[in-house]
Amino acid sequence: MDGDGPRSLTSAVQERIRADILATRLLPGQKLHIAGLAKQFSVSLAAVREALSRLVADGLVQAADQRGFRVSPVSLQDLADVTRSRIEIEGLMLRRSIELGDEAWLNAVEAAWSALKAFPHRFPGDDPLQYDEWAKRHNAFHLVLVSGCDSPWLLRFRKLLHEQSERYRRLSIRRDSGRDPADVEVEHAAIVEAVIRRDAEAAIAALAKHFTATKDSVAISSGGILEVDRAV
Repeated sequence: MDGDGPRSLTSAVQERIRADILATRLLPGQKLHIAGLAKQFSVSLAAVREALSRLVADGLVQAADQRGFRVSPVSLQDLADVTRSRIEIEGLMLRRSIELGDEAWLNAVEAAWSALKAFPHRFPGDDPLQYDEWAKRHNAFHLVLVSGCDSPWLLRFRKLLHEQSERYRRLSIRRDSGRDPADVEVEHAAIVEAVIRRDAEAAIAALAKHFTATKDSVAISSGGILEVDRAV
């Protein structure tokens, strides 16, 4: 792997493993072998160990004494907790963005919304590259919505929760959830319309409805993927 030094190598390894976890190429509960990863990425054992330790802090990896590292497990209980936390934190951020955001922020929201609408909703099973592009635009849209909150700390918390949500989406959306992609667009439109009116209550309610609908569709389509919480 290319890098200018030990820390840049560690960061590169961290991002590669993060991407593999979020794309579910590394599955929940899967053991992460330090030696194997070091060989795969052509880096030192220390670089892999530090990268995994950083991912523990992000909640994507779990560590246990004498048992090494594993990809963090998933469960319906955790999915519900992640969703509640997103509703509370992003609801607060959206309220602050509506209060503090200027015209440039509103224009950015409309631009992100237009970019998302221009690319139809895709599922990973249809075409991974197309889904990746949709997911990229979807993330950009939701990030812009709350970017006017003027709080780097809240933005950091939001990133962690979004990553967990995206992992659940990719784990379960391969199966039929019964959710029409058109419904997702309607939910997004309701959020944007409320934001443009600067109606914080309506915008937060629409955001909560959207996140809850996503949670429900993930739960329906998950089958046996989401297991009961268990210690690693």
